Amino acid sequence: GEIVMNCVCVFFIIFLANGNDCKKFKGEMRSPNAPSRVIHLRQLPGDIQESEVISMGMPFGKVTNLLMMKGKNQAFLEMNSVDQAQTMVNYYSTVTPLIRQQPVFMQYSNHKELKTDNSPNQRVQAALQAVNAVQGGTMLASTMSGIGGGMGMATQSPVLRVIVENLFYPVTLDVLHQIFSKYGSVLKIITFTKNNQFQALVQYADAMTAQHTKLSLDGQNIYNGCCTLRVSFSKLTSLNVKFNNDKSRDYTRPDLSTGEPHNPQPGLDQHAMAAVFGSPGLISASPYGHGFPQAFTLQQAAGLSMPGALASLGVSHGAMAASRLGLQVLGGGGQAGVLLVSNLNPERVTPNCLFILFGVYGDVMRVKILFNKKDNALVQMSDGTQAQLAMSHLNGVRLHGRSLRVSLSKHTTVQLPREGHEDQGLTKDYATSPLHRFKKPGSKNYNNIYPPSATLHLSNIPPAVTEEDLKELLISSGATVTAFKFFQKDRKMALVQMSSVEEAVETLIEFHNHDLGDHHHLRVSFSKSTI
Repeated sequence: GEIVMNCVCVFFIIFLANGNDCKKFKGEMRSPNAPSRVIHLRQLPGDIQESEVISMGMPFGKVTNLLMMKGKNQAFLEMNSVDQAQTMVNYYSTVTPLIRQQPVFMQYSNHKELKTDNSPNQRVQAALQAVNAVQGGTMLASTMSGIGGGMGMATQSPVLRVIVENLFYPVTLDVLHQIFSKYGSVLKIITFTKNNQFQALVQYADAMTAQHTKLSLDGQNIYNGCCTLRVSFSKLTSLNVKFNNDKSRDYTRPDLSTGEPHNPQPGLDQHAMAAVFGSPGLISASPYGHGFPQAFTLQQAAGLSMPGALASLGVSHGAMAASRLGLQVLGGGGQAGVLLVSNLNPERVTPNCLFILFGVYGDVMRVKILFNKKDNALVQMSDGTQAQLAMSHLNGVRLHGRSLRVSLSKHTTVQLPREGHEDQGLTKDYATSPLHRFKKPGSKNYNNIYPPSATLHLSNIPPAVTEEDLKELLISSGATVTAFKFFQKDRKMALVQMSSVEEAVETLIEFHNHDLGDHHHLRVSFSKSTI
């Protein structure tokens, strides 16, 4: 019965591959389930990339060819030898093969080899050339022997060393676990800082899983445009974890204490996360009880798309914000769209001032300065993710001589004054403002969100405006410009360095959207660069 079903399956696949795909099936047929260089993969994600399929075979040897059938969620992967294919199939008979945490069905194909026609797929060839260059002849398969046992890993270790470069957003142990557990069961993680770089050691059960993970994750960004993973093999073969806390974790020893030296962040509670990031359906609990919101849809994230990042791993900008703040931001108990801003300077603060400043991190809908307590204000953002971003960047920032305190409000919306009841202009509705930076879904402005810094990025500068004109404008508010530089390739943009972060904050508030003439309004944002 099993043989008949496999025959029917193969016939059905060849029938579906009619047309151009059929021309590629020129290999000799084999009896069902007999070992073959060609491995048949089914139930693949609909938007699977060639490199993802190739990475499944790379730890076991050289991948020599690939046939994608994206419309059918299937692929045929050809290894360099039958032994390599056997090693791969036998390994995955004991470990469920996963792509993006989705189980994949794997079996030998009835084809001895894949013979492509005279017009091979350029994407496939490019992907194969790239991975073969990475492997550089030091094939893992050369260190393997036998089927199901005796697979020595030579210099490869089950422990990976991870360096996070361009660490714009803090990365926590839980975020690393979320990412690395997509490729296999993570046994232990230790995080530390060395040479001013955030690093981690991640231990898997075997070196083969570590090899697969390394090939898949090295060079990837955790978040869009930042937090780049550099993954290599550690010289260690096992980690000794003494405490389970925010710095280290042994997932095989849940009985370990947290230890006194650390102050671990509380685990992310699913109900609390649901209050911040939406319905419970957006949250998936890992096997170890650390809930993380899944990647939002484009509409839910209001344009927080993550091309080129680890969107496929379910790491959302919400997880990013949570990783920075832990549960300290969840204490308000209300919706995350409204922020309470306190310790304001009541003599100088205005709704427009807060609209411009908080608008750097999201679209501000409404602002209310409290009538009886004018050093407090409510700021309503477009959604909870934007509120998290604004809170993570602006809490503690100095404005008008005071350090802002930003937290979630218990209010779910900012109420406008009733008709006929004026409140001295303390409440403003900005829902239809043309100054929103993130109204367009997928806005490139999301790629340029940086913490307040002394360096400002100026853009939309008309050709007639000179460096002296801009310096004179900025100095007119009493600020001090310490350096200035136009962009070489685009003089519509420039960097300007102020004497302090507080001065830069007030300069941004003062001059964002300033009319420079010729229908050009100056755009000001914080920069990650220095001059």
